[in-house]
Amino acid sequence: MGSITEQNVFVFLVQLFLLLSLAKILGDSFRRWGFPSFTGEILVGIVLGPTIFGRSLPWLHNIIFPQNIVQQDMLSTVAWIGILFLLLQTGLEMDFSSAIRQSRSALVIALSDIVIPMMLSFGVCMFLPPQYLVNPDQRVIFATFMAAAMTISAMAISARALHDLNISKTDLGFLILSALSINDIVGWLIFTVALGLLMQSHVNPLNILLIASSTIIFTILSLTLGRHIVDQASSEIRAKRDEQPTAMLTFVCLLGLFCGAMAHKIGISVLFGFFIAGIMAGSARGLSERTRHVVSQMVHAIFIPLFFAHIGLQIDFLKHFDLSLVCIITAVSMTGKFLGAWIGASLTNTPRTNRLPIAIAHTPGGIMEIVVGLLALQLGLIKESIFIALAFAAITSSIVLGPWLSYAIKRRKEISVLEFFSPRAVIADLSAIERDGAIWELCSFAAEQENILEPHEIYKKVIERENAMGTAMEEGIAIPHARLPFLKKPYIFFSRSLRGIDWNSLDGKPARMIFMIFTPEHEDDVQVQILATIAKVMNSRYIRHQILTAEDRQKIWSTLNSAFTSHTIARA
Repeated sequence: MGSITEQNVFVFLVQLFLLLSLAKILGDSFRRWGFPSFTGEILVGIVLGPTIFGRSLPWLHNIIFPQNIVQQDMLSTVAWIGILFLLLQTGLEMDFSSAIRQSRSALVIALSDIVIPMMLSFGVCMFLPPQYLVNPDQRVIFATFMAAAMTISAMAISARALHDLNISKTDLGFLILSALSINDIVGWLIFTVALGLLMQSHVNPLNILLIASSTIIFTILSLTLGRHIVDQASSEIRAKRDEQPTAMLTFVCLLGLFCGAMAHKIGISVLFGFFIAGIMAGSARGLSERTRHVVSQMVHAIFIPLFFAHIGLQIDFLKHFDLSLVCIITAVSMTGKFLGAWIGASLTNTPRTNRLPIAIAHTPGGIMEIVVGLLALQLGLIKESIFIALAFAAITSSIVLGPWLSYAIKRRKEISVLEFFSPRAVIADLSAIERDGAIWELCSFAAEQENILEPHEIYKKVIERENAMGTAMEEGIAIPHARLPFLKKPYIFFSRSLRGIDWNSLDGKPARMIFMIFTPEHEDDVQVQILATIAKVMNSRYIRHQILTAEDRQKIWSTLNSAFTSHTIARA
């Protein structure tokens, strides 16, 4: 790499300004229109790259994006940093401990959603014509890589869709995210091994054994001993630095750099090291939701828009677009993941009404499918036509997810929250000052009001569910809940905390409006409807203000009763 001049820096700043500003504008516009934001960000790169801008105004394109190796390396370095921190943030979004606690159901769904789509994708890719392969002699390894790329899920896309439908905090949302977490870990394990084999000039059983064993040992050590060390270190940092996220942010970044370097030294992908570092940090008790949110904001505000815009600068999408290949890859990728998740859910005790949403939530390839494809393309392991097909499959599956999942949820039977809510189920001023105390106070109140089980039994169920996945929402709302045996119908209780209670919410605000919901053990369909309705109604700033300023319990009930009645009428 040559020396960097002032002119190089000037052009680099112009490139960053154009890519970042346009990517954010178009990405935000696409999100408002109901599409994934990365679709708009990639489109910016396609417009500014050789596909459109380079064709129509080649002389101007060459001034802004010159074919100078120094200039290209500067932008590529930023894009690589974006990839690394994207993988780190993806790992942070996973709750490995909660996924493991889901045990059988999440594990069966995840493994089924890996085995079935991999078998289908592998079989199809084995019969692709030779012109699509860089090295036809490595067809088996190529098919293995493609199967891994077409199997890795898009947990971030699915999590966003669940949040938009107000069901991310339900047991259904918890199960989906737990299964997707396991799917991602196993999928990245397979991808890392396949990538290592593709990069070998001579593949033999010993190479396969070394790469696979190194990857597995690194993963096991990281998610056991490493996770314990990170948990202890993060707790110490949080205790000494209180709630300031700066020290924790530095710690998370250093952890990513360390794990990435370690992964490279043992011969596996640096990306996998950052991904594992994110999982370790994401499971740490010392990492608050506020810090996690700060990392996510940093990555999504800067690195992800630049990364996806940069993709379009590297490839001529028109020159290498193959419609038949795009259709095949898209159909196989979506069909395999849908069938895998559906069959996995059918093999568990998952209610029939939940199988369709679970299968749909597993279909998008999203960001990760593009990342693994781009990495393979940059390393010269796949051709441009294959990458474009993977990118279109990821975009298509992500675009259809929202409407498709919304349709599946709306097919459920409609309920009215007021059927399970009454004026006597309201506490105007909760006396507890911390989360567990508030849950105990509400459980005792519920047991006294409705005579449902003993308070200790209810409390144990609610705490277990709360520790598995927190139910804090934004704007001071929390919805702890549990499914209880022997219940004949759901029960809803509400309490207001005038001083506020720390519930580890995403926006850092204390919980001041707390709903507690109990549903029959096998009535997950009703639970989804209740939580979605409450989340939608409480999204109103006016209603929240009315509740917080209400004089007594009767005024609170009047506000809630009016809000839920209006919601029922509007829905009808």
